[in-house]
Amino acid sequence: MFDNLTDRLEGVFKTLRGVGKLSEENIKDSMREVRMALLEADVNLQVVKDFVAKITEKAIGLEVTKKLSPGQQVIKIVHEELVELLGGNTEQIRLDGRQPVTIMMAGLQGSGKTTTSGKLAKMLKDKGRKPYLVPADVYRPAAIDQLTVLGERIDVPVHPSTTDMKPVDICRDAVEVAEEKGYDTLIFDTAGRLHVDENLMGELKEIQSAVPLSEVLFVADSMTGQDAVTVAKKFNQDLEISGVVLTKMEGDARGGAALSIKQVTGKPIKFVGVGEGLEALEIFHPDRMASRILGMGDVLTLIEKAESVVDKKKAAKLAKKLQTATFTLEDFLDQLQQIKKMGSLDQIMDMIPGINKLKQLKDAPKPDEKELAKTEAIIRSMTKKERQNHKIINASRRKRIATGSGVGVSDVNRVIKSYSAMLKMMKKMRGKPGRMTGKKRRKMPKGMRR
Repeated sequence: MFDNLTDRLEGVFKTLRGVGKLSEENIKDSMREVRMALLEADVNLQVVKDFVAKITEKAIGLEVTKKLSPGQQVIKIVHEELVELLGGNTEQIRLDGRQPVTIMMAGLQGSGKTTTSGKLAKMLKDKGRKPYLVPADVYRPAAIDQLTVLGERIDVPVHPSTTDMKPVDICRDAVEVAEEKGYDTLIFDTAGRLHVDENLMGELKEIQSAVPLSEVLFVADSMTGQDAVTVAKKFNQDLEISGVVLTKMEGDARGGAALSIKQVTGKPIKFVGVGEGLEALEIFHPDRMASRILGMGDVLTLIEKAESVVDKKKAAKLAKKLQTATFTLEDFLDQLQQIKKMGSLDQIMDMIPGINKLKQLKDAPKPDEKELAKTEAIIRSMTKKERQNHKIINASRRKRIATGSGVGVSDVNRVIKSYSAMLKMMKKMRGKPGRMTGKKRRKMPKGMRR
């Protein structure tokens, strides 16, 4: 999402890195560029003015230290201010206090409330909670059915709502059922409209009065930019929302909503939707997002994603196979599945520090999801014996595999060739100096033994 903004800021900081000493003139020149970059990213005008003013004030009064160059010091200030702009501290759902916890999802039609409700239920279930999904949208065709299907997919119970019921009655009944059956977290998926109207707000206020709510989360489509910020402000004025969920953050929107919404509404972004899958919901960390925007990556989130999808027993077994060069195409397929669970290749790469500089190189390799899918199809078209021993895959087998996976024989050859090269590399790594046997150790002089 922030690629264009990151590129523009990189250009500003590149100029500053060559500056021997900071002056008021070069600071103002740089801040002019920062201002233009933020406006192009569709950030609220007043937010941009305040942001640039704070950085300028701090940078002009800056005492240059020996540890950091002038350019690095300005980057440090921009990072700190970006963190504040995005909300400062990480804000999560309040799960303590009265039980069950009640969360109302509010927003316009098409913002992704229903899918986000399912994603949130999955996230909470994975953390040991007992969520209960409550369909309270009785107007949109198939809204109740959609949430019911999502509940079945993640094995979370769904309240038996019907379209002839009043939303407020549905929510009230669901609380009673939750208390009776021991569900500790209710998620109310409320109706939306194409625009804010009095009927919508009246219905949400009625639910808010009838049911003690722990959270009111405003769900906004980040692709709508400043429109999302304007609607969020209206919802906050009428309902006093507790937080924001930004959906479609994996898209190509400019990022203005994420950079404006906290300052305009005063309410934090709590979650971001980063894909269509039910696992594609992340807790929003302002400091990590600021690092991503400045091209510094996000190693912590990358580690968390890896830990959430990697089976520790499988990982230990895989490590042993890599050490002994017995890594099969079956193992390779399993690894492809693990990578897919972490998100798209673009999302994964954006979390790697310095990747933005690599992207700017003329011949830089670009992640290709289609090639990944093609490789998976080729391996799946092999028999189990072929996956475990690639050497038996002769010309006729390669032709059969190509036909089964809908690709050319050359594509099959490429996958097998890449895999064979990887095996050779593993064997070379095992034979590198440094892994000395016990016999060699005994021949070493006494003074060098450990």
